[in-house]
Amino acid sequence: MTAMTPQAAQATIRDDPAGQPLVVVTATAPTPNGPLHLGHLAGPFIAADVAARAARARGLRTLTVSGLDPHQNYVRTKAASQGREVTEVLDEYEGLVRRALGAARISYDVFNDPRADQDYRDRVGLVLDELAARGMVITERTALTRCSSCGTTLHHAYVSGDCASCGLPSSGGTCEACGAFTSAENLGRASCARCGGSPERFTADIPLLRLESWRAALTECWSGAIMPARVRALIGHYLACGLPDVPLAYPTDWGIPAGGNGNRADVWVEMGLGLITGIARRLDPAAEGLDQYAAAWRQVGEWWHFLGIDNAFYFAILFPGLFAAAGIDPGRLGGLVVNEFYQLDGLKFSTSRGHAVWAHEFLAQQDPATVRMYVCWDRPDRFESGFTRDAYAQFRDWIAAALADGGTLPPALAAAEARRAGHALELGTFDPGLALRCLLAAGPGRAPSVLRALTGVDTAP
Repeated sequence: MTAMTPQAAQATIRDDPAGQPLVVVTATAPTPNGPLHLGHLAGPFIAADVAARAARARGLRTLTVSGLDPHQNYVRTKAASQGREVTEVLDEYEGLVRRALGAARISYDVFNDPRADQDYRDRVGLVLDELAARGMVITERTALTRCSSCGTTLHHAYVSGDCASCGLPSSGGTCEACGAFTSAENLGRASCARCGGSPERFTADIPLLRLESWRAALTECWSGAIMPARVRALIGHYLACGLPDVPLAYPTDWGIPAGGNGNRADVWVEMGLGLITGIARRLDPAAEGLDQYAAAWRQVGEWWHFLGIDNAFYFAILFPGLFAAAGIDPGRLGGLVVNEFYQLDGLKFSTSRGHAVWAHEFLAQQDPATVRMYVCWDRPDRFESGFTRDAYAQFRDWIAAALADGGTLPPALAAAEARRAGHALELGTFDPGLALRCLLAAGPGRAPSVLRALTGVDTAP
């Protein structure tokens, strides 16, 4: 089976004359401030691909979605640290991200490419304008923070400080340690991450999403969605202390112009609006504007996000809030499949620090089917697991022998293990490591659809 690269992927949405609701599976769009590493593959990307393949094997009408995330200002800081132009950095790393996904046999039905797609950029700005015109978001004079030395508006990668919720070091956006929403306005000991300057307040007219206004719709959404305990704890924190107002755009130097007054869309708001419009346009290519986007979304039965714990605020709280404001039922959220951080030699994989095993290089040297099975086996889905080359080599040798042996259980027990393997790849009970263990016990011939999902090929390696 030859894998399609994301830019070439146009996988067919399964025809369903009976009107079967669509299942949407998304994987967080990677930031091209470096190549993909094995931590990324062990997180959302291979897991979402396995789950989608398994859903299609069960006959579900399934749409897969991801993209690129070039408007994170981490890209700008990476270019500055390397003394390079931003476009040069993006050209290199976007290419390497695509290469890694293709080598891992991952493709998508919708792959948003903000740099290449002017229509995508226009839709994000137009939808934000329409939300403001309808009063679903408000534009008002708001206190923000900038660097007193270089004048940079402090947000996301441009600010560092201490998280107000857990006290650990954090940048703007969300805290990697606890997942809380962070900004220059609530970080302790905030400073400019570009020049070290001290913060000063200023005011600007920006669009805001008052999440408290959507508390009832969000609470109903959360009550029906499947989420891990850490995400529910994060939601509980905000239900107790109040849902925040989220700036939808800033006066800054990077991102899609949106919201008027020289503002640019917050990158996570862009991603949420890009999901709304991109999926709607895939389902109805003629759709324009919020009403038609909402109508297209009525084809969707439920959607599932695959993400890292550091992005839980956006997928669990911000995106359902944006959906509610856009007139799309946030209760369509089936659930979140959330991974913890993957470690390398005791420290988490880090693109910014270069502490990584780069996916495109590793996949060029190893059998992709074995890599896919290993990261499913070692996936950090309930705790921070860790990669070592020695453990991978032992797994590679063992898996080859186990698949060649074909299983030794008695037939009735092997059939039971095969059923358990299939159940472990259903979205609501997703556990690819358990699926692999059951498959090996049953023998790969007992559950070929499970083997295809785990390896990305039609037959065993």
